[in-house]
Amino acid sequence: MIAVLFTVTAVVLAFLEGSMDHFFRAWVVGLVLTFGFSCGGLLLLMLQYVTGGKWGLLLRRPLEAMSRTLPLVFIYWLALGFMLKRLYMWANPGLVDEGLQKGLISHAQELLLRHAIEWKHPMLNAGTYWIVGLVCFALWGFYTWRLSAMSVERDKGTLADTAYWIKKFENISGFGIVVYALTMTAAVIYWVMSMDVTWYSSVYGLLFLVGQAYQVLALAIITALALSKAEPFKTILRGTEQYDLGKFTFAFVMLNMYLAFGQFLIIWSGNLPEEIPWYMDRINGHWGVICTLDFMFHWLVPFSLLLSRDLKRNKKRLTRVCQWMIFAKFFDLFWLVEPNFKDAARNLHWSWGILEYVAVPVAMTALWVAYYCIQLQSRPLVVTNDPHVAEILEPEHAVA
Repeated sequence: MIAVLFTVTAVVLAFLEGSMDHFFRAWVVGLVLTFGFSCGGLLLLMLQYVTGGKWGLLLRRPLEAMSRTLPLVFIYWLALGFMLKRLYMWANPGLVDEGLQKGLISHAQELLLRHAIEWKHPMLNAGTYWIVGLVCFALWGFYTWRLSAMSVERDKGTLADTAYWIKKFENISGFGIVVYALTMTAAVIYWVMSMDVTWYSSVYGLLFLVGQAYQVLALAIITALALSKAEPFKTILRGTEQYDLGKFTFAFVMLNMYLAFGQFLIIWSGNLPEEIPWYMDRINGHWGVICTLDFMFHWLVPFSLLLSRDLKRNKKRLTRVCQWMIFAKFFDLFWLVEPNFKDAARNLHWSWGILEYVAVPVAMTALWVAYYCIQLQSRPLVVTNDPHVAEILEPEHAVA
């Protein structure tokens, strides 16, 4: 119902704006956000298989359910393929002429853009977009299918087979993490970074990798805490494990902060004319307000709140922090995407189209959440054939 309501809202906003441009831009935000939930769930699932630990027993089913939503994300990506000529200058060099005619691009910027488009054409073109995307989704789909199928087989076995399954999951997941890191980097280069064809960053993929873990942990904790209102999660989600999940989330908040600041510090200290415009577009022209809020929403608020031991032990408060983190991730994506376009760079201004950044991602995410809940209901919530089950069912000991 929410997806339908906000889809209608998005169409009305496009009519009021008189253009579909902001609808297309907001589609990228929705795609990247839902992609982060789906494939980020696959990433954390593989990480859990490699590292082990009791936290995996609590989050394994939610993470599996997230990864199995990949078909919907694939449909979102297919739709993006029909929007290329309005979003990416490398797909439609006519956008450079359009920006020049409107006075949004100077002659010096025109020369730089045309040089970058020509130089990067072997990689940034419609053909490689489709090829790289299909290869990435094929690999993600394979790992999703294989891990899901192996999980079903493991549930049918006995505890005597535990060592065999642990080794098998470790072997496929270890290499899978490397494959995912590389393919995910390629995907975000095409989908997001190449919106500004002149800019590049060697840490860009890693930023999105950590950002996906940031948002997936938030959603997985929300799911686990909601399920703890009834059995079986009411029994297995003890205070100790809840506290550990809060600390785990805190670690990714710090890592996310470290990488984002590291990228900024390196570019600021280098002060190279081909690098600093990316940040100038996101700081000047009232964008400094959004940048400051992004820092507060995305890092300062969750970092400060998750320092509290009591908060991590309080289900209601921890849920609120995780909800805030998901909102902050969306806000950060808005800051990353919108200033790539010359009408918005260093010029934050009001229009009906700017509201598309609310309507379109909410509609896409609502549909994704519905699909996620369907997948979550399709299997038992607790893995029984796991050596941690007996340990996690033990009552907690009182601590003075």
